[in-house]
Amino acid sequence: MTNILIILLGTSVLYVFAVSRIESYVKTLALQGVFLFLLVITDIHKINWLNLGFLMFETLLIKAVFIPVFLLRVIRKNEIGREVEPYISQFYSILIASGIFMFGFVAAFWAARTNAGIKPLYFGMSLVLIVASLFLIVNRKRIITHILCYMILENGIFLLSLSVANEMPMLVNIGVLLDLFVGIYLFVIFFNKIQEMYDGSHVDILTELRD
Repeated sequence: MTNILIILLGTSVLYVFAVSRIESYVKTLALQGVFLFLLVITDIHKINWLNLGFLMFETLLIKAVFIPVFLLRVIRKNEIGREVEPYISQFYSILIASGIFMFGFVAAFWAARTNAGIKPLYFGMSLVLIVASLFLIVNRKRIITHILCYMILENGIFLLSLSVANEMPMLVNIGVLLDLFVGIYLFVIFFNKIQEMYDGSHVDILTELRD
């Protein structure tokens, strides 16, 4: 069951590479939150009820519900439909995404060979999410897309933490969640200010900024 969930989580990144509608990105982000929630409740056993409750709150309510709904409101308020033409075409981006996906399986195989107490598939798919999100941040132009890719990056880091230990200390969870809120808060304020000042929402308009 957990292996299927992790594969689906990695496959969701390929979907992000294949679509251009911004709302599809947000829905994929919400789906990733659901997958992480199911992983938490099915695969983490050696953890107290307080930490388990916090992880469920973080993955289901925050990642899968609150943040996607909040970002959808921002997108619809600013009437953002699709991603503008990326720096690398969609065809080659999908090829690169496939390569990243295969790299994840190679990393999982390597982790299994090391016998270092790492969950191989967790480790491999976490690298897929991290590397793919970094590539999307570089390749895509809209500021709101960068925010969504940052969220995918955070999901990858969360999965990476699950790969190395069954228990995440409460302070680590609070730190991750605080970092998440601060990042989203600043990004959305920045995006709204740029949207008010300029007729556009991709990073190329930043070259027009002056002191």
